[in-house]
Amino acid sequence: MNMEFIDGGICAPHGFSAAAVHCGFRADVAKNDLALIVSDEMCSAAAVYTTNKVKGAPVAVNKKHLADGQAKAVICNSGNANTCAPGGKEVAEKTCELVAKQLGCSSNDVVVASTGVIGMEFTIDPFVAGVPAAAEILDYNGCEEAEEAIMTTDTVKKIVAVKFELGGKTCVIGGMAKGSGMIHPNMATMLAFITSDVAISPEMLQKALSADVVDSFNQLSVDGDTSTNDMCLVMANGLAGNTAINSDGKDFDTFCEALNTVTSYIVEHMAADGEGASKLIVCEVINAETKDEARKISRTVVSSNLTKAAIFGRDANWGRVVAAVGYTEGDFDISNIDVTLSSECGSIEVCKGTKMADYSEEEATDILTEDAINILVNMNTGDQGAKAWGCDLTYDYVTINSDYRS
Repeated sequence: MNMEFIDGGICAPHGFSAAAVHCGFRADVAKNDLALIVSDEMCSAAAVYTTNKVKGAPVAVNKKHLADGQAKAVICNSGNANTCAPGGKEVAEKTCELVAKQLGCSSNDVVVASTGVIGMEFTIDPFVAGVPAAAEILDYNGCEEAEEAIMTTDTVKKIVAVKFELGGKTCVIGGMAKGSGMIHPNMATMLAFITSDVAISPEMLQKALSADVVDSFNQLSVDGDTSTNDMCLVMANGLAGNTAINSDGKDFDTFCEALNTVTSYIVEHMAADGEGASKLIVCEVINAETKDEARKISRTVVSSNLTKAAIFGRDANWGRVVAAVGYTEGDFDISNIDVTLSSECGSIEVCKGTKMADYSEEEATDILTEDAINILVNMNTGDQGAKAWGCDLTYDYVTINSDYRS
């Protein structure tokens, strides 16, 4: 498929605008803390949510609002998670009503999201002034400001858009996300908003998203903690003018490929921006017996604190990788595992047949000095593979999370 990365993020597809304001969730008045995303037309909408048993109030509200597979707008605050807050669900509903009043739509067509500290008081007051102010400045180039408003401990923006063709029509998928810590597979601790001008039914959009997260967001781990507010939302307004995707086929496959390009980009940049991280870790498992086995093994390797610490210390301790493979859930052969470490500096095989390979420690250390480290695990038992994304474990992670509320 001929696909091109373009600027604009969530505002790159036709008919999407965004805005951001400061409304009082954060003490720093220079930091916007409320983002609004709006489509000119009603969208097909689909979402996936955190698997944490303790869920933020917005999750319950959104499941109800998206039951009909439609949405027109998203409102998101940062600084307060609206989780375990008295009356939090009612405030989330009232927030949607405020947005609906500004846009002239039903409150059921508004998606609400919150990110920040869990267990704080949450009131409607900041939204009363913030929602009209944001609606007043909606801009078709407002993605950058909206992204900044939802960031918490993030240090870089996660914005992406791709252009491709469906039936001779130019189509776009754009995305933005926040997430740096409290991230682990099964919907990490993050919020991701994805927009598109593709015409696609809600049912097919949900099918595409549910299949995609298995190999994207659910293959991401920073620290082993799964948050309470995680959500990935996709909205598609059909303004590209393509023949609507209502069933499986070539156009659906093309859409799924473009969607995965967007989600994989976001996942990699979230992993690289893990709290306190100095290195991105990508583990690829090849030649496993099953796809599920490859997914589980790669996730386990990037989630291993010992492996993460070794990468931080530039120590080619391949035994930690093999040990992580060994305690991965499942019944599979571990007698012939090969492990290769690589980066922009080169590649080196450190384990052959589940035994030490003949390699140079100095060369291995040089490879591990780079910012992005690849761990290739060859199971030599089949023909299935998968990737997972993570980061190293540094002193700064403890520092950041020891005073997060301040």
